[in-house]
Amino acid sequence: MAGGVTAYIGLGSNLGDARAAVLRAMEAIAVLPGTALRRRSSLYRSAPVDASGPDFINAVVEVVTELTAPALLAELLTLEHAAGRVRPYRNAPRTLDLDLLLYGDACIRSPALCVPHPRMAERAFVLQPLAQIAPQRVDAADLQATAAQAIERLPDR
Repeated sequence: MAGGVTAYIGLGSNLGDARAAVLRAMEAIAVLPGTALRRRSSLYRSAPVDASGPDFINAVVEVVTELTAPALLAELLTLEHAAGRVRPYRNAPRTLDLDLLLYGDACIRSPALCVPHPRMAERAFVLQPLAQIAPQRVDAADLQATAAQAIERLPDR
């Protein structure tokens, strides 16, 4: 893919078979139109932040895409819906959560989309997997500030 934009997507799940849901979502992202999966982090287990329910399985993927940021977000929301995601209340437990973290160097602020993701610098479950695949995109001070958050890198299988 010659002229695409590099984007980073955060994945998470804490309902049902969370590990399988995140791995299936990685596969689905890899075949989105005009999109190629370039890198994927390991899976991480993390305690919910500003949420309830069981621990999350999290990861981050790097894609190169020809989709616009709003079109990529729409595709991600479709994948969430297909995985049974419902939104009964803010930060409810979820079968699948897909967040567009970064879209090139774009700064987008709209009612539907904020990139860079507004809370990513506060969340170890985003920063640690992102640092694994794109260390240049993570500020060391942000990593240090989130060091007390409970997170565990899972062995690759």
